Amino acid sequence: MKKIFRLLSIALFLFLIYFGYSTYPKLDLISGFSSKSMASGHFIDNRTQETIEKGDNDINMITLATNKIDENQKCATATVYGLKERKAIYREGLGVTLINDDFDLSKPYLVPKRNKLNNNLPFPYGNNEPKDTVFATIDYAKLNATVANAFDKKGAVKKRTRSILVIYKNKIIAEKYDTGFTKNSKILGWSMTKSITSALFGVLDKQGKFDIYKPAPIPEWANDERKIITTNDLLHMNSGLEWEEQYDKICDATQMLFQAEDMTRVQLEKPAVYKPNTHWNYSSGTTNLLSGILRKQFKTQQEYLDFWYAAFIDKMGMNSMLVETDMKGHFVGSSYGWATTRDWAKFGLLYLHKGNWNGEQILNESWVKYTATPTNTSNGQYGAQFWLNAGRKFPDVPKDMFYCSGYQGQMIAVFPSHDLVIVRLGLKEDPEFDFNGLLSGIVESLNK
Repeated sequence: MKKIFRLLSIALFLFLIYFGYSTYPKLDLISGFSSKSMASGHFIDNRTQETIEKGDNDINMITLATNKIDENQKCATATVYGLKERKAIYREGLGVTLINDDFDLSKPYLVPKRNKLNNNLPFPYGNNEPKDTVFATIDYAKLNATVANAFDKKGAVKKRTRSILVIYKNKIIAEKYDTGFTKNSKILGWSMTKSITSALFGVLDKQGKFDIYKPAPIPEWANDERKIITTNDLLHMNSGLEWEEQYDKICDATQMLFQAEDMTRVQLEKPAVYKPNTHWNYSSGTTNLLSGILRKQFKTQQEYLDFWYAAFIDKMGMNSMLVETDMKGHFVGSSYGWATTRDWAKFGLLYLHKGNWNGEQILNESWVKYTATPTNTSNGQYGAQFWLNAGRKFPDVPKDMFYCSGYQGQMIAVFPSHDLVIVRLGLKEDPEFDFNGLLSGIVESLNK
């Protein structure tokens, strides 16, 4: 008996050593992710705790968290084995913010002023239902089969598509939602939000208020080698700054998203490891740094908050869109944009139409071209906070396709040569989900 007890004690001791080395340092991130996801999914899209735990939070390690939603305080908390409790709070107009113990919940805060589009036009230029349109050149059997094949059959969890919307010549030709989701469901775009951030620089460009080719306006870089980094370099993920982005471990990206008070400073404080415009490196920190640069263009916090919506999002009637903020009030331009599938599609349509929205030129046509032009260090896969198919990542998809892309397989694909926009939102990304097959199948169906 003593021998068995001793062996069990040794096994427990070894387990605790392993746990302490491999898991304990991650607990803060696990409970942070879980509470943030729980609060956002519930208070932004009205999902139940069970739905979020089975859908959004069924990720390796995140399932270790124990969650609680507080309806009165509009927050969610999470712990792992009772350790490392994290809280995420919901504020109307700002969405959900993951907070720390130093955050002052009693401090007043500003919210963006919204101008919700209200007209009698059908989608996409209004919020009424689209007019039914049938195109003689479309093979609808192939189109519908391709879209249906992107969804799991009942009980399966391999493809995990939540919604697909196909718009051809400004008309919806296919629209499908998974069980529990509808055209009114707000879905997190993750890094598709980066493309929204880029567009705001396009607005400033059109207004003649910002030159992306000048050194980035960051005083902290004035006296070292970083002073030559331009905003153009940042938009192209080409700054040469140190950064690690890998979502299954403790790294710069996860520490920023789930621990930083001011997400705009994390990349700012990194050293240069390459000369600008010589080394492409994907960085969510860079996009949040760009959000910080946007803040500096305005005298007041209210002007900054309003600009994102008044100058861009609300102009297109993207009424459902909400971009969440960090503890310091900066929009998390790298990751935290929410919208319905139809509103995400409107963003793609703006770029399909070269920056024009129902007769108003919101972005210069030259800005859209700039966005979709490969940076010289990305092997044809990246432009200005947009992904490209110029390098034929998707071999059976037109080369001119460019797209917004987000964690777990969010995509807005724009096809200039086919007058086509495809939105797919879900929980599996390439190569687990066959984007090449989905996109090429839809394109092929347009010409029967």
